[in-house]
Amino acid sequence: MKAKVYFSRNLTPETVVSLCRMAGKELPGKFAVKLHSGEVGNQNFLKPDFWKPAVEMVNGTVVECNTAYAGERDSTEKHVKTLEKHGWTRYFTVDLLDAEGPDMELEIPNGKVIKKNFVGKDLVNYDSMLVLAHFKGHPMGGYGGALKQLSIGVASAYGKAYIHGAGEPEKIWTSDHDSFLESMADAASSIVNYFKGNILYVNVMKNMSVDCDCCAVAEDPCMKDIGILVSTDPVAIDQACIDLVYASDDPGKEHFIERVESRNGVHTIEAAAALGVGTREYELVEV
Repeated sequence: MKAKVYFSRNLTPETVVSLCRMAGKELPGKFAVKLHSGEVGNQNFLKPDFWKPAVEMVNGTVVECNTAYAGERDSTEKHVKTLEKHGWTRYFTVDLLDAEGPDMELEIPNGKVIKKNFVGKDLVNYDSMLVLAHFKGHPMGGYGGALKQLSIGVASAYGKAYIHGAGEPEKIWTSDHDSFLESMADAASSIVNYFKGNILYVNVMKNMSVDCDCCAVAEDPCMKDIGILVSTDPVAIDQACIDLVYASDDPGKEHFIERVESRNGVHTIEAAAALGVGTREYELVEV
């Protein structure tokens, strides 16, 4: 069965809310709202005022995790300051899931590369998740969207190194590349299973640089904004975004596509689909 992906070219905070409602998924209990807090110096990440109506729609708590690379978010102390600097704590209740250990371990019995995922222990406090992803390029993954937010995004600092290293955190930057991409898919599957599918995904195709929001020094966007997508399927929503890039008449897409293809970015989608995380077959419902 094809997944439904709702799409609008109207890039407003209110559109995020209306598309989420259109998806019609009833989600229970307390909401974790996963988004990217933005590395200090990055000019492209989506700011609190853009996400505010969506967070308020579910009365959610913004959740983040520390990074495994050096920067202004690689320790709890520094990340809390960054959350304040970027305005997240002014607008929202914020929970740094791995602020203090020990991590929660999630088993991945059918994982292709990794058999466990390490996430912030505070994840236990939530029943549902709203994943607010900024769709853009990525220096290692090729692109970043819903699947990256589920995997690297929800992983603790140690968990991020574990995924990057394909199960060997000491090989964080030197592991086999496709194994890293497959590890991201494995980790994403563990979050979907943990929440028993009680997750809704938003991908916003805005400020589309080839670089991630984790880059303190990032290229400016190379493509014009495309729109907002919402789905209950993380594989379908990422595939739809990739397809929209390829279908675009924007000449800047060649630079973006080169970043995706040179890192074999679509392999994360392939691996997640093979694990049953979602389907690459979708119906794009343009609103």
